[in-house]
Amino acid sequence: MIMELLAPAGGKPQLIAALRYGADAIYGGLKQFGLRAGAKNFDWAALKEALEMTHEAGKRFYLTLNILPYEDELGQLAECAGRARQMGIDGAIVSDLGAFSYLRREVPDLALHVSTQANVMNAAGAAVYADMGAARIVLSRELSLERIADIRKKIPESVELEAFVHGAMCMAHSGRCMLSNYLTGRNANRGACTQPCRWEYTILEAKRPDEPMPVLEDERGTYLFSAYDLNMLGYLPEMRNAGIRSLKIEGRMKTDYYVATVTRVYRHALDLLEKSGEEAYRAALPALQKELEKASHRASNTGFYFGAPRPTSGAGSTTQTMNYIGRVLGMQDGMLCVEVKNRIEVGQKLEVLTPEEVFPFTVSGIIREDTGEKTGCVTVAGTLVLIPVTFTVREGDYLRG
Repeated sequence: MIMELLAPAGGKPQLIAALRYGADAIYGGLKQFGLRAGAKNFDWAALKEALEMTHEAGKRFYLTLNILPYEDELGQLAECAGRARQMGIDGAIVSDLGAFSYLRREVPDLALHVSTQANVMNAAGAAVYADMGAARIVLSRELSLERIADIRKKIPESVELEAFVHGAMCMAHSGRCMLSNYLTGRNANRGACTQPCRWEYTILEAKRPDEPMPVLEDERGTYLFSAYDLNMLGYLPEMRNAGIRSLKIEGRMKTDYYVATVTRVYRHALDLLEKSGEEAYRAALPALQKELEKASHRASNTGFYFGAPRPTSGAGSTTQTMNYIGRVLGMQDGMLCVEVKNRIEVGQKLEVLTPEEVFPFTVSGIIREDTGEKTGCVTVAGTLVLIPVTFTVREGDYLRG
């Protein structure tokens, strides 16, 4: 079985990165009815463009409609789904049982994927959705590979199984969290999570209420509820053997650089596994894991795939071994043309990330594109600069260091 690599797109830059760096399919949302209201998402015009780009590349686009809707929103949800289907979406991700049934009736030709928020934990639950016409089930994040394999054996082959392979995890059951709603009034299950699990907390002893005590962990702060990131790069054969059809990268709130970096790593890993065999795949793992560390991440583990995760929480803040320095716009007069994102200076050791390879180099000079003046350092984001290099790059590559 060839597994699908499914990448997130919180907006057009992330979509372009996902397509260029090796995703087989994209998932993204409109400005309504999705669970990532904080992402830029797509309006109708942007969705049309996104679908054209995705299908031109021979890839698929799944629309997130996984909000938990109220009664008065079902009609609008169906209208939205119908319009999106007419525009050409390849499937919709839905979490609410009633919404699933409603859309199955109102938009019968729309392929429906059951969201992980539906918490499908067993074959009986999967069979219910299969009987209702589900094309795919995004399994609960709390399942082991052994249990996933058991579910795969007991449901129709026509129903695909999808599971998360990489990215941030929620401390609540498959994302059904009420912390944000209680603490801030912003409902996580309606797209407005403020991520209070990532905040710093202190504890109070009942007889000493005026003496708050921090739960100490490291110099960066206290992260009492913060779940570890998921990283299953080293276990792709096991995921395939369990019957998982689609590998989902979490991250619709992430930057395009993050999407490019992570998608590229998993694309290379999957290609090695499928084309060269497991031995070649495993030989490449140390280098590929180092590549993942160059994008923003927390400490990681394998989630629930091999039993309850250890440790379960206290992952701390994000870190990365390389920063996103700039977006490559192409070549100009034999030089690298870059839109600066973070500080860049002469003598700095950088890399250009392309879908195929990585080009390390040392900055020998910087020329401002607007004035033609040479400079030793640029710190203002958005500045266009030219940098001499001995290799050729293309628009859509990334500069990091």
